[in-house]
Amino acid sequence: MDTNFPSTDTRLDKLAEVAVRVGLNLAEGQEVVMTAGLDSLPLARKITEAAYKAGASLVTTIFADDQSALARYKYARDESFDVAPAWMYEGMAAAYRSGAARLAIVGDDPNLLAGQDPEKISRANRARSKAYRPALELITASAINWSLVPFANAAWARSVFPDVPEDVAVAKLWDAIFAATRADRPDPEAAWAEHNATLMAKRKILTERNFRALRFQGPGTDLKVGLADGHAWMGGISTARNGISSNPNIPTEEVFTTPHAAMTEGTVSATKPLAHGGTLIRDIRVRFEGGQVVEAHASTGEEVLQKMIGTDEGARRLGEVALVPHSSPIAQSGLLFFNTLFDENAASHIALGQAYKKCFVNAKTLTDEQFAAAGGNSSLIHVDWMIGSASVDVDGLDAAGNATPVMRKGEWAL
Repeated sequence: MDTNFPSTDTRLDKLAEVAVRVGLNLAEGQEVVMTAGLDSLPLARKITEAAYKAGASLVTTIFADDQSALARYKYARDESFDVAPAWMYEGMAAAYRSGAARLAIVGDDPNLLAGQDPEKISRANRARSKAYRPALELITASAINWSLVPFANAAWARSVFPDVPEDVAVAKLWDAIFAATRADRPDPEAAWAEHNATLMAKRKILTERNFRALRFQGPGTDLKVGLADGHAWMGGISTARNGISSNPNIPTEEVFTTPHAAMTEGTVSATKPLAHGGTLIRDIRVRFEGGQVVEAHASTGEEVLQKMIGTDEGARRLGEVALVPHSSPIAQSGLLFFNTLFDENAASHIALGQAYKKCFVNAKTLTDEQFAAAGGNSSLIHVDWMIGSASVDVDGLDAAGNATPVMRKGEWAL
């Protein structure tokens, strides 16, 4: 357990309330399925208390341990890496189908699997993705209310603040988390309501514009991302098919939509490292043709990148494009978090893999066949990586190819 956890800090109680009342907007009598690392046990307990006070019927937490995960790569038999606990994921999917909400506490060690065999990492990720697919489909289709919230464990803090003592690093990371999640505000729920209203206004404008494509231009980047037919922009609060409005990401600064799986062209360079499955992938450079990655490189972690995009046919195509201003509080913190939940909210980004069915104007009635026909991508993965910065411009293109400035030097121009 992380002995640096500031258990007496009242901001922790506020973060637990944000997780339950803003992240999940938990309904009276609803069950909660929570996943968490062992280090995050104190926060998991606070969230459990907050959930029961909010009327939860049952809170079930599934804990994972980084050191146990690492032991698998060191000592397990080779065939182990093609196995995943399908029984557990089937149980989670069954819980979601019966109305349970999903909450994940995240805060991984970005270097946990550094030096481990990329082939084993790829096989383990593929096996997990296949087993998790029934549960993931319910999440990407917004069948349930779900949310992610952060926890500052020591390993993550050392990566973000490598030049200070561990206890100082953990305290500094907690300060950054409390600021980003608005748990340091006098009334976090009111602060979130105001923030959600701002995001709603942005996504409404973008949906009404109905651009056919977005063009990103900056150092190492000239990328045209075609948008799915009938796409809608989302961001901040959203309403799941169970009728509950929740915030899937705590924190969040993005508005996002669904690209057309066959209509991305050009080259793009990552502006931040990607922490993926315990490996840091740096300086990603990718070229798209016909919507598909045809060339991919990285200065470190390239083998893991190649294995990732080889997961299935959809892993080479885009499932999300998101816009984040460089003036977002997370970007302005000046920190590189090595954590997608934070770094994706500091810069515009794209995601390879599965698209979100909720990002369509007719999302409530959209069938799987209509989703695919409109350009929605399907895959076992969904991996976000950052392509925006203060040096990147974004234009919206209409059906005739006419350009409208959307962002200039990383800031809103629309």
